[in-house]
Amino acid sequence: MDVTTLIFAALAVFVVWKLRSVLGARTGAEKPPFDPLARRKTPQEAENSNVVRLPGAANDQGAPLKSNRWAGIAEPGTPLAANLDSIAAVDPNFVGSAFLGGAKAAYEMIVGAFAAGDRQALRPLLAKDVMDSFEAAIAAREKSGEKVESTFVSIDRATIEEAQLRMGTAQVAVRFQSKLITATRDASGRIVDGDPEKVTDVIDIWTFARDTKTRDPNWKLVATETVH
Repeated sequence: MDVTTLIFAALAVFVVWKLRSVLGARTGAEKPPFDPLARRKTPQEAENSNVVRLPGAANDQGAPLKSNRWAGIAEPGTPLAANLDSIAAVDPNFVGSAFLGGAKAAYEMIVGAFAAGDRQALRPLLAKDVMDSFEAAIAAREKSGEKVESTFVSIDRATIEEAQLRMGTAQVAVRFQSKLITATRDASGRIVDGDPEKVTDVIDIWTFARDTKTRDPNWKLVATETVH
């Protein structure tokens, strides 16, 4: 069944700090990461509310091939534009602007799910190794009795930093500049990290991948990096 979903995630200052110990930095060994008003539900989406459709990215028919198809995404003649062309060659309906629209919605979804410790919401959005790391961090938090309060203020900017097609797997790295309010409380309710009154600027680079050799249209988060 052809449905395109974009799988992404972001961490608030504490969230990112908490996960860095279990996720670590990129090693090169990682698997080569919606606009709700624009999305159209399919039967598969109706069965799974966690599926996020990326409009126009893989299944919307008739996306035109234009010389300026990456306008606002990548400059013509750059390596990024060439790599996006490589992805579009195996997925002619891949549209950069629609992809980013879905990325922003999925980013917010995962931030909220991680803060809430919602494993069920996270599982279909993350690659297995990333899900294992997120789940370990959630379990450690639960064991200590800590709770994270996270309020998503805004995504100020989302840009495609890198893209490549590696042995049939499309990979897209997106830089998110966002504003979050986050605080962590211990079992007694005392704030141990963050500030519930302070808006914090966060910059994350998340990498998403999809195997274009299969009929599975899903994108999943495969790597995270925090920019300081």
